[in-house]
Amino acid sequence: MRSHALTLAAAGAALLAPTSPPTPPPPAPEEPAVSQDTDVTAAELLARAGTCTQVSRGSYRTDSGRPATVPVCGTKEAVFWKADMDIDCDGRPTTRCSSRTDPHFSSATAFTQSDGRCLSAERLPYIVVPAPSAIWDYKAHGVRAGSLAAVVYQDRVRYAVVGDVGPADIIGEASYAAAEALGIPADPRTGGAPSGVTYIVFKDEVVKPVEDAAEAVRNGERAARKFTRGQ
Repeated sequence: MRSHALTLAAAGAALLAPTSPPTPPPPAPEEPAVSQDTDVTAAELLARAGTCTQVSRGSYRTDSGRPATVPVCGTKEAVFWKADMDIDCDGRPTTRCSSRTDPHFSSATAFTQSDGRCLSAERLPYIVVPAPSAIWDYKAHGVRAGSLAAVVYQDRVRYAVVGDVGPADIIGEASYAAAEALGIPADPRTGGAPSGVTYIVFKDEVVKPVEDAAEAVRNGERAARKFTRGQ
């Protein structure tokens, strides 16, 4: 009976309701379009990195046993190199990066995030720089933990940080997250890219905190534009 009474009451209210449609609210003002003038393309970055002024004393191997053919180049705004991409899955163990998925897994990264924990290769786009040697010392060129980087592959540009240090004679490595963002197969056993990856590290541009990937993107466009303009 309660249900029947409610139904009758609702029907009566509907009959008494005004038949004219309610006045629609005024349209919201249009938001201004986000300017794309600051978007830096892969072509622009590659054009700027097309000429190499070598700053390393020698060249690096892309993998153990390969010939040393990769120099580190530099401008007043950045250092850069063109290599392959091996997958770094080191740092805090996760579903995709652990001793179960990577036979060379290490739970440590050379640099840590703001709370002291190691970085997460699965979640944070980062690149790896070679350990200082007679070939090149990254610390002498405005590069350090959390330095801002742009990584270019085919027509994609993704921003990252310097998050780990690798062997002193090998170059061309980035985190699982960086590879995935670029559309490169990220499996630490079978993934990576054999060539065609450009790494650009902006001098004295540091992301704080290092684990803030969104901050890397925000600052990346500005630094990339400065690099392409040679300012």
